Amino acid sequence: MKRVMNPLAFLAVILFLSSCTVVRQGEVGVKRTLGKIRPEPLREGVKVFNPFVTRIIKMPTRTTNIEVRLPLPSKEGLTVQSDVSILYRVVGGQAPQIIENLGKNYDQVVILPVFRSAVADVSARYFAKDMHTGQRTAIENSIREQMMSQLKDRGFIVESVLLKSIVLPSGLTKAIEEKLEAEQDSQRMQFVLDKERQEAQRRIIEATGVRDAQKIINEGLTPMLIQFKSIEAFNKLAASSNSKVIITGGGAPLLISPDKVE
Repeated sequence: MKRVMNPLAFLAVILFLSSCTVVRQGEVGVKRTLGKIRPEPLREGVKVFNPFVTRIIKMPTRTTNIEVRLPLPSKEGLTVQSDVSILYRVVGGQAPQIIENLGKNYDQVVILPVFRSAVADVSARYFAKDMHTGQRTAIENSIREQMMSQLKDRGFIVESVLLKSIVLPSGLTKAIEEKLEAEQDSQRMQFVLDKERQEAQRRIIEATGVRDAQKIINEGLTPMLIQFKSIEAFNKLAASSNSKVIITGGGAPLLISPDKVE
């Protein structure tokens, strides 16, 4: 009897384990019984089910990264090779509808086709050089927005689209580098010219100030004031024992040193 019970106990354990599963953090479970999908997702925790008629499908709700390398058509008809990252996640509450309508391979069924359509449409609006320079962010945002317009109602959130590496056609890279270098030289020259203009303006302002000050001084120097200041200065010098003041008739005073008088 003991030999019979051991296999039965072992079988019972196997059946029990096969009827249990754990939905972990960052996942939701979708319950399918006899081919019918339960509309409510299963949240985190241990789930018990009948393995003979029921299956629990687990779906990640954390961010998923898809790496794609593909050619991008440009506005001028060139082809640009690029490595692209698509960061998206599943809306947990819509997981049952995703499984029912798209199946488990939803990335191949809908994510990538929508991406390829959006990236071809958006990149064709830009020149090849724009993908290599400052327009890259605008291109990424446009692709993401176009994908979201088609995927949001299906239960997906596209967090970002990243153009990680851009390989331009032969010869175009050198032309872009030369153009950027010329633009930098032009900016440096413009800086020098602006600095020279500021210095010239400073000199003009300084000269204008000196001129205005001289004008004010000249307007204030009347003949009587000049004569008074002259007499005042010579009187101070005359107080010295080494000088002598001689007043001439109606003219300016003359200062004569004693050693000059015979």
